[in-house]
Amino acid sequence: MITYDTIKKYCDTFNNTAQHPLISLVDFNKSALMSRMKFTLAFYAIVIKETRCGDLRYGNKYYDYAEGTIVFFGPGQVVTNEPEGELHKPYGQALIFHPDLIKGTSLGRQIHEYSFFRYQSSEALHLSEKEREIVNTCFGNIATEVGQNIDRHSKKLIVANLELLLKYCLRFYDRQFITREQVNRGVIEQFEQKLSEYLAGEKLKTFGVPTVAYFAHELHLSPNYFGDLIKKETGKSALEYIQMHLLDLAKERIFDTSKSVSEISYELGFKYPQHFTRFFKQKVGETPNEYRGLN
Repeated sequence: MITYDTIKKYCDTFNNTAQHPLISLVDFNKSALMSRMKFTLAFYAIVIKETRCGDLRYGNKYYDYAEGTIVFFGPGQVVTNEPEGELHKPYGQALIFHPDLIKGTSLGRQIHEYSFFRYQSSEALHLSEKEREIVNTCFGNIATEVGQNIDRHSKKLIVANLELLLKYCLRFYDRQFITREQVNRGVIEQFEQKLSEYLAGEKLKTFGVPTVAYFAHELHLSPNYFGDLIKKETGKSALEYIQMHLLDLAKERIFDTSKSVSEISYELGFKYPQHFTRFFKQKVGETPNEYRGLN
């Protein structure tokens, strides 16, 4: 596996000159034939593919993208380029930027909000022609600014244009969630079914309180994409949605006076009764015992 720990190393690999030590645009069309291999980045990458391809894999899932599709990578991700060892000619372009570029900026403080840097599989962004034009314009503006002589305004302008690009990508993902509503509805239905089965079966006792990561894995989605999809479709975060159903079950069981609150808490997957009491009071405003006596 190759580790791209600097902007220059990545640019050199594809026969590009690094325009800046912390940010650069890479034209894959300049690259010679190269072997496919696993790689990891120490920086962020926004990659636009110009040809239909399904060879990139993150984790166990393949990216599903066609011409004009954007794939986002965050620092530390391990990506497989398959079949490993096969010679291929890369096409497309990439905008890469190091975390140090945005340190101390508003973008640096908010970069976690751009959760698509942790998406995977078929969660790539598919652009319309108009959206592609906007992205191309953003890339061009960044390229122009990066190519200028560095002065006291350079960093602010580069980061401002980068932030504008990412905001557009958020907008385009929102559009994609809407246009894929039917597909998303199927995911929601599967999630609801799996959650009901989890709460009704023995998994609560065996595996504990259900997590967002568990259901994302069950539905073959990244936790970030799954969470964003649930939020867009239901108005609640995936965690809030899970806790809402868990709370409904807790309220039902509390009225079974043959069991203590401690017994009920273990049945609901809590390791310690005090954790259940804290969770219940936070959501209801009363402790389980107070709720049992007041209703």
